[in-house]
Amino acid sequence: MSVNLSAPDPQTLLPVPGVRIGVAMAGVRKANRRDLVVFALDEGTEVAGVFTQNRFCAAPVQVCREHLAAAAGQGAGAPGSGIRALLINTGNANAGTGADGLQRARRSCSALAALMGLQPAQVLPFSTGVIMETLPVERIEAGLPAALAALQPAGWGEAATGIMTTDTLPKAASRQVQIGGRTVTLTGISKGAGMIRPNMATMLGFLATDAVIAPAALQALARHAADASFNRITIDGDTSTNDSFVLVATQQAGHARIDTLSSAEGQALSAAVVALAQQLAQAIVRDGEGATKFITVQVQGGRTEAECRLAAYAIAHSPLVKTAFFASDPNLGRILAAVGYAGIADLDQGLIDLFLDEVHVVQHGGRLPSYREEDGQRVMKKAEITVRVHLHRGEAEATVWTCDFSHEYVTINADYRS
Repeated sequence: MSVNLSAPDPQTLLPVPGVRIGVAMAGVRKANRRDLVVFALDEGTEVAGVFTQNRFCAAPVQVCREHLAAAAGQGAGAPGSGIRALLINTGNANAGTGADGLQRARRSCSALAALMGLQPAQVLPFSTGVIMETLPVERIEAGLPAALAALQPAGWGEAATGIMTTDTLPKAASRQVQIGGRTVTLTGISKGAGMIRPNMATMLGFLATDAVIAPAALQALARHAADASFNRITIDGDTSTNDSFVLVATQQAGHARIDTLSSAEGQALSAAVVALAQQLAQAIVRDGEGATKFITVQVQGGRTEAECRLAAYAIAHSPLVKTAFFASDPNLGRILAAVGYAGIADLDQGLIDLFLDEVHVVQHGGRLPSYREEDGQRVMKKAEITVRVHLHRGEAEATVWTCDFSHEYVTINADYRS
């Protein structure tokens, strides 16, 4: 089940010069499914990453951080420097696996590096799936030759399928932008349907571009894009152990190098990356486990963006709010209650307005006399709904995206390991 989401047309997914992708069946958890993905990156490619803030992070997240730090410390052009491959498996998260999990993550990097003529530190590993189970690294090793044999520039669609877990549909998109008189291509994939919360969620996101951009600017762009997209979604309020968003720039578009995001060229690239990242992030919410409704939560009129986010997340995380939306029950006091416990200092409830789409529900902290419950129910029956809260205490605002809670969410997660 998904909300106004369809599988991407492979013909719309644009190859990114400098990136080749291979997908194979390794039987990591289940036989006869594509569950192993390799990205091969041309020499000179720069890679930036943003990872989960869960302190109990998975072994591949720890190894990714180590390898990216090593690449940054060596500097471009040093022997064996630079990330040249991404290795992704689904079916097993390799989280909660201790020192053995770290050894297996490193072993998978070494296996791919040996086959590609690289150093192990030039490989970034990613895993998604069941937590606290031993990673069958020998199956990954056995599947690598087939993944490498399948490497092709047009592998984005198969990769989007190859990283799925409880997703019902693959998630991928492309776009192009003009920078310095050159056409710059961006293509990305994402996965995720549950265990999704801001601060990165059980999601993986991989976005590549052929833009020419300095490493420091690329890392700043990765953080900015994550904050504007993957850190603005929530399905169930659980922050995963494995979340990773990787931004790849192959440096092949031929325009002058972007050294700062504040330049006109930097702003153009940033806008394109953020738009694509938001599309991929929203696709995760639309495909949320058991989701029947896609909900945009906008909080306006705050003193700071941070307090607007507090209120927006409180609404979007609330099981009571989310179940009310599933039932199309305009029990909208639940929204006000969430704003009240969000932790905003000195909040004056007498200033708050609440809207469901165009329907004005609350004014000055109380039910609008002209509001009719049938109007609220009419909106709540829609597949896409906007909740807008105005705090009337400043000029800041924030938006997050979420979905409802259905019976199917419980069924999916109760049966996940079956």
